[in-house]
Amino acid sequence: MKILIAGGGQTAVLVAKRLIKEGNEVVIVEKNSARCEYLEEVLDAQIVVGDAVSIRTLEEAGLQTAEMLIALTSEDQINVIVCLVASIQSNIKVKLVRMRTHEVGDWKNIFDRLGLDIDLIIHPETEIADRILRVVRLPGVSDVIDFAEGKVKLFGMNIDEGNWVAGKTVEDLDKAGPPKNSLIAMIFRGQDVIIPHGAQVLNPGDHVYIVTTDQDLKAVVQFMGLKRQKALNRVFILGGKQIGIRVAELLESQGVRVKIFERDIDRCNRISQILKQAVVIHADGTEEGVLVDENIKGVGAFLAMTNDDEDNIIASLLARKLGANKIIALINRLNYLPMIQRFGINTSVSPRLATVDRILQFVRKGSVLSVTSFREEEAEAIELIATPGSKYVGRLLKEIKLPRGAIVGAIARPNGEVIVPRGDVKVQAGDRVIFFSLETIVPLLESTFLK
Repeated sequence: MKILIAGGGQTAVLVAKRLIKEGNEVVIVEKNSARCEYLEEVLDAQIVVGDAVSIRTLEEAGLQTAEMLIALTSEDQINVIVCLVASIQSNIKVKLVRMRTHEVGDWKNIFDRLGLDIDLIIHPETEIADRILRVVRLPGVSDVIDFAEGKVKLFGMNIDEGNWVAGKTVEDLDKAGPPKNSLIAMIFRGQDVIIPHGAQVLNPGDHVYIVTTDQDLKAVVQFMGLKRQKALNRVFILGGKQIGIRVAELLESQGVRVKIFERDIDRCNRISQILKQAVVIHADGTEEGVLVDENIKGVGAFLAMTNDDEDNIIASLLARKLGANKIIALINRLNYLPMIQRFGINTSVSPRLATVDRILQFVRKGSVLSVTSFREEEAEAIELIATPGSKYVGRLLKEIKLPRGAIVGAIARPNGEVIVPRGDVKVQAGDRVIFFSLETIVPLLESTFLK
Protein backbone atom coordinates (compact mmCIF):
# COMPACT_ATOMS: atom_id res chain seq x y z
CA MET A 1 0.00 0.00 0.00
CA LYS A 2 1.22 3.50 -0.82
CA ILE A 3 0.79 5.78 2.20
CA LEU A 4 1.30 9.54 2.25
CA ILE A 5 2.21 11.11 5.61
CA ALA A 6 1.96 14.87 6.09
CA GLY A 7 4.47 15.97 8.73
CA GLY A 8 7.81 14.50 9.73
CA GLY A 9 7.80 14.73 13.52
CA GLN A 10 8.60 11.95 16.00
CA THR A 11 5.15 10.39 15.79
CA ALA A 12 5.43 10.31 12.00
CA VAL A 13 8.79 8.54 12.31
CA LEU A 14 7.33 5.89 14.62
CA VAL A 15 4.40 5.30 12.28
CA ALA A 16 6.57 5.25 9.16
CA LYS A 17 9.03 2.73 10.63
CA ARG A 18 6.21 0.32 11.37
CA LEU A 19 4.52 0.78 8.01
CA ILE A 20 7.78 0.29 6.11
CA LYS A 21 8.64 -2.81 8.13
CA GLU A 22 5.28 -4.28 7.16
CA GLY A 23 5.91 -3.80 3.44
CA ASN A 24 4.14 -0.50 2.74
CA GLU A 25 5.49 2.26 0.48
CA VAL A 26 5.72 5.47 2.52
CA VAL A 27 6.10 9.07 1.35
CA ILE A 28 6.58 11.88 3.91
CA VAL A 29 6.01 15.59 3.27
CA GLU A 30 7.98 17.85 5.63
CA LYS A 31 8.70 21.58 5.21
CA ASN A 32 11.85 21.74 7.38
CA SER A 33 14.82 20.88 5.16
CA ALA A 34 17.09 19.94 8.08
CA ARG A 35 14.43 17.60 9.38
CA CYS A 36 14.14 16.06 5.92
CA GLU A 37 17.85 15.23 5.96
CA TYR A 38 17.34 13.40 9.26
CA LEU A 39 14.32 11.52 7.89
CA GLU A 40 16.31 10.37 4.88
CA GLU A 41 18.97 8.97 7.21
CA VAL A 42 16.62 6.98 9.45
CA LEU A 43 13.83 5.90 7.08
CA ASP A 44 13.65 3.89 3.88
CA ALA A 45 11.00 6.26 2.54
CA GLN A 46 10.57 8.98 -0.06
CA ILE A 47 10.98 12.38 1.61
CA VAL A 48 9.50 15.43 -0.10
CA VAL A 49 10.59 18.88 1.08
CA GLY A 50 7.67 21.31 1.07
CA ASP A 51 4.57 22.66 2.74
CA ALA A 52 1.83 20.06 3.21
CA VAL A 53 -0.87 22.64 2.35
CA SER A 54 0.67 23.17 -1.08
CA ILE A 55 -1.27 21.32 -3.76
CA ARG A 56 1.83 21.21 -5.94
CA THR A 57 3.87 19.65 -3.12
CA LEU A 58 1.20 17.04 -2.44
CA GLU A 59 1.04 16.16 -6.13
CA GLU A 60 4.83 15.82 -6.20
CA ALA A 61 4.51 13.43 -3.24
CA GLY A 62 2.11 11.23 -5.22
CA LEU A 63 -1.28 12.39 -4.01
CA GLN A 64 -2.97 10.90 -7.06
CA THR A 65 -1.61 7.38 -6.51
CA ALA A 66 -1.65 7.18 -2.70
CA GLU A 67 -4.14 4.81 -1.08
CA MET A 68 -3.99 6.31 2.42
CA LEU A 69 -3.32 9.76 3.87
CA ILE A 70 -2.13 10.31 7.45
CA ALA A 71 -2.05 13.97 8.53
CA LEU A 72 0.41 14.31 11.44
CA THR A 73 1.79 17.84 11.27
CA SER A 74 2.03 19.83 14.50
CA GLU A 75 -0.79 22.17 13.43
CA ASP A 76 -4.45 21.11 13.40
CA GLN A 77 -5.32 23.63 10.70
CA ILE A 78 -2.78 22.17 8.30
CA ASN A 79 -3.95 18.62 8.99
CA VAL A 80 -7.54 19.58 8.17
CA ILE A 81 -6.56 21.40 4.97
CA VAL A 82 -4.48 18.43 3.78
CA CYS A 83 -7.51 16.14 4.22
CA LEU A 84 -9.72 18.67 2.42
CA VAL A 85 -7.32 18.84 -0.55
CA ALA A 86 -7.08 15.03 -0.67
CA SER A 87 -10.88 14.72 -0.70
CA ILE A 88 -11.20 17.07 -3.67
CA GLN A 89 -8.01 16.44 -5.64
CA SER A 90 -7.59 12.66 -5.31
CA ASN A 91 -9.29 9.31 -4.86
CA ILE A 92 -7.49 8.39 -1.64
CA LYS A 93 -9.66 5.78 0.07
CA VAL A 94 -8.56 6.23 3.68
CA LYS A 95 -7.80 9.50 5.48
CA LEU A 96 -6.58 9.76 9.07
CA VAL A 97 -5.98 13.03 10.92
CA ARG A 98 -4.50 13.87 14.31
CA MET A 99 -6.04 16.83 16.13
CA ARG A 100 -4.94 18.31 19.46
CA THR A 101 -7.65 20.95 19.98
CA HIS A 102 -10.06 20.57 22.89
CA GLU A 103 -12.81 21.42 20.38
CA VAL A 104 -12.31 18.15 18.51
CA GLY A 105 -15.97 17.15 19.04
CA ASP A 106 -17.16 20.37 17.39
CA TRP A 107 -14.83 19.78 14.47
CA LYS A 108 -16.18 16.27 13.97
CA ASN A 109 -19.67 17.72 13.63
CA ILE A 110 -18.43 20.28 11.10
CA PHE A 111 -16.72 17.58 9.03
CA ASP A 112 -19.96 15.58 8.99
CA ARG A 113 -22.00 18.58 7.86
CA LEU A 114 -19.50 19.38 5.13
CA GLY A 115 -19.42 15.78 3.97
CA LEU A 116 -15.64 15.67 4.50
CA ASP A 117 -14.98 11.96 4.59
CA ILE A 118 -12.32 11.42 7.28
CA ASP A 119 -12.08 7.82 8.45
CA LEU A 120 -10.42 8.51 11.79
CA ILE A 121 -9.79 11.59 13.90
CA ILE A 122 -7.11 10.79 16.46
CA HIS A 123 -7.23 12.89 19.63
CA PRO A 124 -4.32 11.70 21.81
CA GLU A 125 -5.51 13.68 24.83
CA THR A 126 -8.78 11.75 24.94
CA GLU A 127 -6.98 8.43 24.53
CA ILE A 128 -4.58 9.27 27.39
CA ALA A 129 -7.32 10.57 29.69
CA ASP A 130 -9.27 7.35 29.23
CA ARG A 131 -6.21 5.25 30.08
CA ILE A 132 -5.53 7.27 33.21
CA LEU A 133 -9.10 6.99 34.48
CA ARG A 134 -9.00 3.19 34.10
CA VAL A 135 -5.97 2.81 36.35
CA VAL A 136 -5.87 5.78 38.74
CA ARG A 137 -7.83 3.95 41.47
CA LEU A 138 -5.74 0.76 41.36
CA PRO A 139 -2.61 0.84 43.57
CA GLY A 140 0.32 -1.08 42.11
CA VAL A 141 -1.32 -1.48 38.69
CA SER A 142 0.56 0.26 35.87
CA ASP A 143 -2.19 0.18 33.27
CA VAL A 144 -5.48 -1.47 32.38
CA ILE A 145 -6.27 -2.06 28.71
CA ASP A 146 -9.67 -3.08 27.40
CA PHE A 147 -10.43 -5.61 24.67
CA ALA A 148 -13.70 -7.05 23.36
CA GLU A 149 -15.65 -3.92 24.34
CA GLY A 150 -14.36 -4.08 27.92
CA LYS A 151 -15.14 -7.75 28.55
CA VAL A 152 -11.42 -8.65 28.49
CA LYS A 153 -8.93 -6.76 30.68
CA LEU A 154 -5.14 -6.68 30.54
CA PHE A 155 -3.34 -5.16 33.52
CA GLY A 156 0.33 -4.52 34.19
CA MET A 157 2.25 -4.57 37.48
CA ASN A 158 5.78 -4.64 38.88
CA ILE A 159 6.97 -7.68 40.81
CA ASP A 160 8.38 -6.26 44.06
CA GLU A 161 10.86 -8.05 46.30
CA GLY A 162 8.32 -8.71 49.05
CA ASN A 163 5.50 -9.91 46.82
CA TRP A 164 4.59 -13.57 47.39
CA VAL A 165 4.70 -14.27 43.63
CA ALA A 166 8.40 -13.26 43.36
CA GLY A 167 10.53 -16.32 42.64
CA LYS A 168 7.52 -18.43 41.63
CA THR A 169 7.14 -20.04 38.22
CA VAL A 170 4.06 -19.58 36.07
CA GLU A 171 3.26 -23.22 36.82
CA ASP A 172 3.56 -22.55 40.57
CA LEU A 173 0.98 -19.80 40.29
CA ASP A 174 -1.38 -22.08 38.37
CA LYS A 175 -1.16 -24.63 41.19
CA ALA A 176 -1.88 -21.93 43.82
CA GLY A 177 -5.48 -21.66 42.65
CA PRO A 178 -5.80 -18.35 40.79
CA PRO A 179 -9.17 -17.16 39.48
CA LYS A 180 -10.07 -19.37 36.53
CA ASN A 181 -9.93 -16.71 33.85
CA SER A 182 -6.38 -15.41 34.21
CA LEU A 183 -3.13 -15.79 32.32
CA ILE A 184 0.31 -14.17 32.49
CA ALA A 185 0.72 -12.91 28.94
CA MET A 186 4.01 -10.96 28.90
CA ILE A 187 7.05 -10.30 31.05
CA PHE A 188 9.32 -7.29 30.58
CA ARG A 189 12.72 -7.93 32.16
CA GLY A 190 15.34 -5.24 31.62
CA GLN A 191 15.63 -4.90 27.86
CA ASP A 192 14.05 -8.31 27.21
CA VAL A 193 10.44 -9.19 26.40
CA ILE A 194 9.30 -12.70 27.33
CA ILE A 195 6.16 -14.51 26.21
CA PRO A 196 6.15 -16.93 29.16
CA HIS A 197 5.77 -20.70 29.45
CA GLY A 198 5.02 -22.79 32.53
CA ALA A 199 8.61 -23.01 33.79
CA GLN A 200 9.21 -19.27 33.50
CA VAL A 201 10.15 -17.67 36.85
CA LEU A 202 8.82 -14.26 37.93
CA ASN A 203 11.79 -12.29 39.23
CA PRO A 204 11.75 -9.19 41.44
CA GLY A 205 11.90 -6.17 39.16
CA ASP A 206 9.93 -7.84 36.36
CA HIS A 207 7.05 -5.91 34.84
CA VAL A 208 4.31 -8.40 33.97
CA TYR A 209 0.98 -8.23 32.14
CA ILE A 210 -1.93 -10.45 33.13
CA VAL A 211 -5.04 -11.01 31.03
CA THR A 212 -8.40 -11.70 32.68
CA THR A 213 -12.10 -10.91 32.39
CA ASP A 214 -13.97 -7.83 33.55
CA GLN A 215 -15.66 -9.80 36.36
CA ASP A 216 -12.40 -11.38 37.58
CA LEU A 217 -10.16 -8.29 37.47
CA LYS A 218 -10.33 -7.41 41.18
CA ALA A 219 -9.84 -11.01 42.28
CA VAL A 220 -6.82 -11.49 39.99
CA VAL A 221 -5.25 -8.21 41.16
CA GLN A 222 -5.54 -9.40 44.77
CA PHE A 223 -4.24 -12.89 43.87
CA MET A 224 -1.12 -11.25 42.40
CA GLY A 225 -0.39 -9.69 45.79
CA LEU A 226 -1.52 -6.12 45.21
CA LYS A 227 -3.38 -3.97 47.73
CA ARG A 228 -7.14 -3.67 47.77
CA GLN A 229 -8.66 -0.71 45.98
CA LYS A 230 -9.32 2.28 48.24
CA ALA A 231 -11.60 5.25 47.76
CA LEU A 232 -9.94 7.96 45.68
CA ASN A 233 -10.51 11.27 47.45
CA ARG A 234 -7.60 13.54 46.45
CA VAL A 235 -5.51 13.88 43.27
CA PHE A 236 -2.63 16.26 42.47
CA ILE A 237 -2.02 17.15 38.80
CA LEU A 238 1.22 18.76 37.65
CA GLY A 239 0.71 20.84 34.50
CA GLY A 240 -2.31 22.74 33.28
CA LYS A 241 -2.23 21.74 29.63
CA GLN A 242 -5.09 20.06 27.83
CA ILE A 243 -4.50 16.55 29.16
CA GLY A 244 -4.33 17.75 32.77
CA ILE A 245 -7.52 19.78 32.39
CA ARG A 246 -9.38 16.89 30.73
CA VAL A 247 -8.42 14.44 33.49
CA ALA A 248 -9.35 17.01 36.16
CA GLU A 249 -12.79 17.46 34.59
CA LEU A 250 -13.40 13.70 34.60
CA LEU A 251 -12.23 13.32 38.21
CA GLU A 252 -14.36 16.28 39.31
CA SER A 253 -17.43 14.60 37.83
CA GLN A 254 -16.67 11.58 40.06
CA GLY A 255 -16.45 13.67 43.23
CA VAL A 256 -12.65 13.63 43.54
CA ARG A 257 -10.91 16.70 44.99
CA VAL A 258 -8.27 17.93 42.53
CA LYS A 259 -5.34 20.35 42.81
CA ILE A 260 -3.56 21.52 39.64
CA PHE A 261 -0.04 23.01 39.80
CA GLU A 262 0.83 25.38 36.95
CA ARG A 263 3.75 27.83 36.60
CA ASP A 264 2.08 30.17 34.06
CA ILE A 265 -0.21 32.66 35.81
CA ASP A 266 -2.24 33.36 32.67
CA ARG A 267 -2.77 29.64 32.24
CA CYS A 268 -3.86 29.40 35.89
CA ASN A 269 -6.53 32.03 35.29
CA ARG A 270 -7.75 30.17 32.21
CA ILE A 271 -7.93 26.83 34.07
CA SER A 272 -9.89 28.38 36.93
CA GLN A 273 -12.52 29.51 34.42
CA ILE A 274 -12.84 26.01 32.93
CA LEU A 275 -12.87 23.87 36.09
CA LYS A 276 -15.68 24.26 38.60
CA GLN A 277 -14.20 22.83 41.81
CA ALA A 278 -10.50 22.11 41.31
CA VAL A 279 -7.98 24.21 43.23
CA VAL A 280 -5.51 25.85 40.83
CA ILE A 281 -2.12 26.62 42.38
CA HIS A 282 0.32 29.02 40.74
CA ALA A 283 3.55 27.28 41.72
CA ASP A 284 6.29 24.92 40.56
CA GLY A 285 5.00 21.44 41.39
CA THR A 286 8.50 19.97 41.06
CA GLU A 287 9.59 21.75 44.28
CA GLU A 288 9.47 19.70 47.47
CA GLY A 289 8.39 22.61 49.66
CA VAL A 290 5.39 23.37 47.46
CA LEU A 291 4.14 19.78 47.54
CA VAL A 292 4.67 19.44 51.31
CA ASP A 293 2.82 22.71 51.95
CA GLU A 294 -0.10 21.40 49.91
CA ASN A 295 -0.20 18.18 51.97
CA ILE A 296 0.93 15.64 49.38
CA LYS A 297 1.45 12.84 51.93
CA GLY A 298 -1.23 10.21 51.44
CA VAL A 299 -2.69 11.82 48.32
CA GLY A 300 -4.51 9.19 46.25
CA ALA A 301 -2.66 9.93 43.02
CA PHE A 302 -0.04 12.30 41.62
CA LEU A 303 -0.25 12.88 37.85
CA ALA A 304 2.75 14.51 36.14
CA MET A 305 1.23 15.87 32.92
CA THR A 306 3.56 18.63 31.68
CA ASN A 307 5.06 18.66 28.18
CA ASP A 308 8.55 18.11 29.61
CA ASP A 309 9.50 14.46 30.18
CA GLU A 310 12.34 15.31 32.56
CA ASP A 311 10.08 17.50 34.74
CA ASN A 312 7.51 14.71 34.83
CA ILE A 313 10.08 12.13 35.90
CA ILE A 314 11.66 14.35 38.57
CA ALA A 315 8.26 15.35 39.97
CA SER A 316 7.07 11.74 39.99
CA LEU A 317 10.11 10.54 41.94
CA LEU A 318 9.66 13.40 44.40
CA ALA A 319 5.95 12.65 44.84
CA ARG A 320 6.74 8.98 45.46
CA LYS A 321 9.30 9.96 48.13
CA LEU A 322 6.77 12.30 49.79
CA GLY A 323 4.08 9.65 50.14
CA ALA A 324 1.75 9.80 47.12
CA ASN A 325 -0.03 6.46 46.74
CA LYS A 326 -0.21 6.33 42.95
CA ILE A 327 2.16 7.92 40.41
CA ILE A 328 1.32 8.49 36.74
CA ALA A 329 3.74 10.24 34.35
CA LEU A 330 3.22 11.52 30.82
CA ILE A 331 6.21 10.46 28.69
CA ASN A 332 6.89 11.30 25.05
CA ARG A 333 10.35 9.78 24.60
CA LEU A 334 9.82 6.05 24.30
CA ASN A 335 13.40 5.22 25.31
CA TYR A 336 12.55 6.58 28.77
CA LEU A 337 9.81 4.01 29.38
CA PRO A 338 11.95 1.05 30.57
CA MET A 339 13.93 3.41 32.83
CA ILE A 340 10.96 4.92 34.66
CA GLN A 341 9.58 1.47 35.47
CA ARG A 342 12.86 0.69 37.23
CA PHE A 343 12.51 3.97 39.13
CA GLY A 344 9.25 2.73 40.62
CA ILE A 345 6.91 5.06 38.77
CA ASN A 346 3.64 3.12 38.70
CA THR A 347 2.24 4.18 35.36
CA SER A 348 3.42 5.97 32.23
CA VAL A 349 1.28 7.15 29.34
CA SER A 350 2.52 8.15 25.88
CA PRO A 351 0.53 10.28 23.40
CA ARG A 352 2.80 9.05 20.62
CA LEU A 353 2.17 5.37 21.31
CA ALA A 354 -1.56 6.04 21.60
CA THR A 355 -1.50 7.67 18.16
CA VAL A 356 0.55 4.85 16.61
CA ASP A 357 -1.83 2.22 18.00
CA ARG A 358 -4.88 3.91 16.50
CA ILE A 359 -3.22 4.31 13.10
CA LEU A 360 -2.07 0.69 12.91
CA GLN A 361 -5.68 -0.49 13.27
CA PHE A 362 -6.53 1.17 9.98
CA VAL A 363 -3.43 0.10 8.12
CA ARG A 364 -3.69 -3.53 9.07
CA LYS A 365 -6.17 -5.99 7.58
CA GLY A 366 -9.87 -5.31 8.12
CA SER A 367 -10.27 -8.04 10.72
CA VAL A 368 -7.89 -6.28 13.13
CA LEU A 369 -10.06 -4.62 15.79
CA SER A 370 -7.39 -3.13 18.05
CA VAL A 371 -3.64 -2.79 18.41
CA THR A 372 -1.76 -1.88 21.58
CA SER A 373 2.00 -1.32 21.63
CA PHE A 374 4.19 -1.78 24.69
CA ARG A 375 7.32 0.06 25.78
CA GLU A 376 9.52 0.88 22.75
CA GLU A 377 7.07 -1.02 20.52
CA GLU A 378 8.81 -4.28 21.43
CA ALA A 379 5.53 -6.19 21.89
CA GLU A 380 1.91 -5.89 20.85
CA ALA A 381 -1.53 -6.99 21.88
CA ILE A 382 -3.67 -7.57 18.81
CA GLU A 383 -7.40 -8.18 18.76
CA LEU A 384 -8.50 -10.06 15.63
CA ILE A 385 -11.73 -11.45 14.27
CA ALA A 386 -11.42 -15.14 13.37
CA THR A 387 -12.50 -15.30 9.74
CA PRO A 388 -14.20 -18.43 8.37
CA GLY A 389 -11.29 -19.13 6.03
CA SER A 390 -8.60 -19.03 8.71
CA LYS A 391 -6.71 -22.30 9.13
CA TYR A 392 -6.99 -21.87 12.91
CA VAL A 393 -10.82 -21.97 12.96
CA GLY A 394 -12.29 -25.22 14.25
CA ARG A 395 -9.02 -26.48 15.69
CA LEU A 396 -7.95 -26.94 19.31
CA LEU A 397 -5.37 -24.45 20.51
CA LYS A 398 -3.06 -27.27 21.57
CA GLU A 399 -3.07 -28.46 17.94
CA ILE A 400 -2.13 -25.05 16.57
CA LYS A 401 1.53 -24.18 16.21
CA LEU A 402 1.62 -20.44 16.76
CA PRO A 403 4.78 -18.57 15.74
CA ARG A 404 7.32 -18.65 18.56
CA GLY A 405 6.86 -15.53 20.66
CA ALA A 406 3.07 -15.40 20.41
CA ILE A 407 0.28 -16.53 22.73
CA VAL A 408 -3.52 -16.51 22.68
CA GLY A 409 -4.54 -14.54 25.75
CA ALA A 410 -8.33 -14.51 25.47
CA ILE A 411 -11.26 -15.39 23.23
CA ALA A 412 -14.55 -13.49 23.22
CA ARG A 413 -17.44 -15.31 21.56
CA PRO A 414 -20.17 -13.49 19.60
CA ASN A 415 -22.69 -14.62 22.27
CA GLY A 416 -20.80 -12.67 24.97
CA GLU A 417 -18.89 -15.60 26.49
CA VAL A 418 -15.28 -14.79 27.40
CA ILE A 419 -12.62 -17.49 27.72
CA VAL A 420 -9.04 -17.18 28.94
CA PRO A 421 -8.09 -20.35 27.14
CA ARG A 422 -6.07 -23.42 27.79
CA GLY A 423 -5.18 -25.96 25.10
CA ASP A 424 -8.57 -27.69 24.84
CA VAL A 425 -10.45 -24.65 23.47
CA LYS A 426 -11.42 -24.35 19.80
CA VAL A 427 -11.33 -21.10 17.84
CA GLN A 428 -14.67 -20.48 16.12
CA ALA A 429 -15.50 -18.24 13.18
CA GLY A 430 -16.53 -14.81 14.46
CA ASP A 431 -14.54 -15.06 17.70
CA ARG A 432 -12.56 -12.06 18.88
CA VAL A 433 -9.11 -13.51 19.55
CA ILE A 434 -6.61 -11.46 21.57
CA PHE A 435 -2.98 -12.34 20.84
CA PHE A 436 0.13 -11.17 22.69
CA SER A 437 3.19 -11.17 20.51
CA LEU A 438 6.73 -9.95 20.05
CA GLU A 439 6.65 -7.07 17.58
CA THR A 440 9.02 -8.82 15.17
CA ILE A 441 6.58 -11.62 14.38
CA VAL A 442 3.35 -9.62 14.18
CA PRO A 443 3.17 -9.68 10.35
CA LEU A 444 3.68 -13.47 10.34
CA LEU A 445 1.01 -13.94 13.00
CA GLU A 446 -1.51 -11.84 11.12
CA SER A 447 -0.88 -13.45 7.77
CA THR A 448 -1.21 -17.00 9.12
CA PHE A 449 -4.28 -16.25 11.26
CA LEU A 450 -6.29 -14.22 8.76
CA LYS A 451 -5.76 -16.43 5.71
